[in-house]
Amino acid sequence: MSTETPGSPVAAVTSAVKPPLKKNWLAALAKRKIASACVLSIVLVAGYWTFVASDRYVSESHVIIQSTDLPGGQSMDFSSILGGGDSGRRAEQLLLRDYLLSVDVLKKLDLKLGLRSHYSSDQHDLISRMWSKDVSMERFFHYYQSRVSIEYDDYAGVLVIKTQGFDPKMAHDINVELVREGERFMNLMARSLAQEQVIFLEKQVADLGARASEATHAVVEYQNKRGLVSPQATTESISGIVAKLDSQRAELETRRSAALAYLVPTHPDIVQLDQQIAAVNRQLAGEQSRLASSNGKALNSSVEAFQELSMEAEFTQDVYKTALVALEKGRVEASRTIKKVSILQAPTMPEYSLEPRRLYNTVVFTLLVLLLAGMAYLIAAIVRDHKD
Repeated sequence: MSTETPGSPVAAVTSAVKPPLKKNWLAALAKRKIASACVLSIVLVAGYWTFVASDRYVSESHVIIQSTDLPGGQSMDFSSILGGGDSGRRAEQLLLRDYLLSVDVLKKLDLKLGLRSHYSSDQHDLISRMWSKDVSMERFFHYYQSRVSIEYDDYAGVLVIKTQGFDPKMAHDINVELVREGERFMNLMARSLAQEQVIFLEKQVADLGARASEATHAVVEYQNKRGLVSPQATTESISGIVAKLDSQRAELETRRSAALAYLVPTHPDIVQLDQQIAAVNRQLAGEQSRLASSNGKALNSSVEAFQELSMEAEFTQDVYKTALVALEKGRVEASRTIKKVSILQAPTMPEYSLEPRRLYNTVVFTLLVLLLAGMAYLIAAIVRDHKD
């Protein structure tokens, strides 16, 4: 039996070999634990997806929003040309998508179909269902968004609605109610907007009608006050009289000048002509004072005031007529503004469950676990290298 003395070559070799053996043993143990954890997690997850996870049925429908509104005129819309002419319809469908994924719709569906009871039933596995029927609205809404998918297909220009339920009938009923609620909402929104426009136009017509009536009454009151139906016509008539009197005076003065050539100024004929000329001058002065005067009561002032009142009355009448036309047009538009949610594919009644995708989920989880295990091995090897 040999003995090892300190400082001998055998002792040196033994002391150099023992630490590496201990490190290899620890590395093997770590690898065994990582491998065991990987296998155990894969087995548990595969068992859950294969034997425990509840079936979820998927109902699908395709819808598009159409309007019965007919274009009143053809205009060059460059945005529609560049956008393929679907910009308005796309915006409406995205608006519908946002509404169908809202809390308001969730409350209506829950009231009509009892979604809380269905999604929280203890007949389904704990991971797939809601944990409790009395969860908060925020958690319920989050769960609803995980079971209802509404996406806009840019290529086809349609909304694709997918709903999930733990039985085929519930999945189908949810999809049907979403389509109905979407059509009701779009019609309500369009008609509400059109009705608001009609109410605004009716108020404007009433106000403009009152203004037109007041302007017409102001014209009539002014006519009665001045005792003239048309100051303009009266002014033109008096102007004609003034012109006639002025012509008559010129003729009398001509005759007087001719008579003075052979008669004395005191001759009866000359006196008679002087009286006629004086009478014409008085009449002419009176008519001219009616046309224009410094006291502000002449016809020219009346004509100006009457024209202002007449212009105001005509303007208000024209505006009132325009408002009436706009009101009738608005009523016609309101009566024919109907949004139709056309169903390209009716909500399907699923015959077998599409969710969960058991094989796919198992394979993806296995690959993910193997990737993480490989990363763990790599990190452990790097740490060992640095320790060495």
